[in-house]
Amino acid sequence: MNKNLILDNSTLIPQLADRSCGLKMYLNETFNALKMDKMDQWIKHFQNWPKSHIICFHAEEHTLAAVLFLAELYDRKVHICHVSTKEDVLLIKAAKEKGIQVTCEVAPHHLFFSQSDLSQFDQSMKEVRPKLKTEEDRTALWEYLDWIDVIASDHAPHTIEEKQKNAVPGFPGLETSLPLLITAYKQGKISMETIIQKCYTNPKKIFNLPEQLNTYIEVDLDTEWTIPNEMPFSKCKWTPFAGLKVFGLVRRVILRGNILLFVVFQFCKI
Repeated sequence: MNKNLILDNSTLIPQLADRSCGLKMYLNETFNALKMDKMDQWIKHFQNWPKSHIICFHAEEHTLAAVLFLAELYDRKVHICHVSTKEDVLLIKAAKEKGIQVTCEVAPHHLFFSQSDLSQFDQSMKEVRPKLKTEEDRTALWEYLDWIDVIASDHAPHTIEEKQKNAVPGFPGLETSLPLLITAYKQGKISMETIIQKCYTNPKKIFNLPEQLNTYIEVDLDTEWTIPNEMPFSKCKWTPFAGLKVFGLVRRVILRGNILLFVVFQFCKI
């Protein structure tokens, strides 16, 4: 990947705005040449990217504070991806209370795992960005969930072989996010209304997504099962949540009136 192209495209990419739901900028530790180190590069995007389209950020700690300052300075909406620490969610809370136009999201692995869980993973499976944080951070994400707008899978479908060869960070989560949240609902940690709001209503509003008529999923809320070593549909063929007992099984996926998926129960029932 040509890093110079990444850094110098602030006048080019606005031409793509109408074909996208937003722009994402990587300002903290990530993979490959995506990280943008200089604030003057960020400012060009704040100035040139259309205000009708949101800018999303991988931004943590001091970098997050700088993004929130620029959001206020340029009076524009920003979205913070995969918040993982107590300090960051409190900073976003303070910004919201001040009237800064910021929304944010959390990933299931930061809600359900902390650093103390890393010992259960093979070395190649431990890498994820942002990294897993302390148990205090994980607990705080639940405590301040009302200030978090979206729960997003942050799905990274890299195979174990790819992670071993290239040290690619990321966890798969597309197939496990909903059952994990339904399990939390069964445990009284989150309401069904909140799951719908943070997984459907808010993302649709934040990213100005069109209505999908006759599109929905049918979920069995009461079947308990164990997450297997490999989920059936993701190409990566592994999951960090293997072995966890969960509720919630997607039975059918309907897209614009067409049945795309009909699932016969195939996992290990408890």
